[in-house]
Amino acid sequence: QVHLVESGGALVQPGGSLRLSCVASGLNFRLFRFEWHRQAPEKEREYVGSIAAGGTTNYTDSVKERFTISRDNVWNRVYLQMNNLKPEDTARYYCKVSYASRNFWGKGTQVIVSS
Repeated sequence: QVHLVESGGALVQPGGSLRLSCVASGLNFRLFRFEWHRQAPEKEREYVGSIAAGGTTNYTDSVKERFTISRDNVWNRVYLQMNNLKPEDTARYYCKVSYASRNFWGKGTQVIVSS
């Protein structure tokens, strides 16, 4: 069974930084592409970015130049480094992987950007 667990969310001031982690189990981690999504209160869940098995990354425009996704194939972790955080980045952040024709999600970690 694929299992994803996110961590690292916190309350941070505008302009601050956070690093989120997603640890994955139940699959051959190094072979899969992982995505980060987020959902703000009363809004649809939105795509933030992704990292392919080979390390290629992709980001939505609103986080380019501020967020960086990386992976550790030894410890089966995907990271989301978030810099210069803005109030509009406030959301619950989720890790996602597609495996055997199914999408698997973690329970998310809450990020609040506020002074």
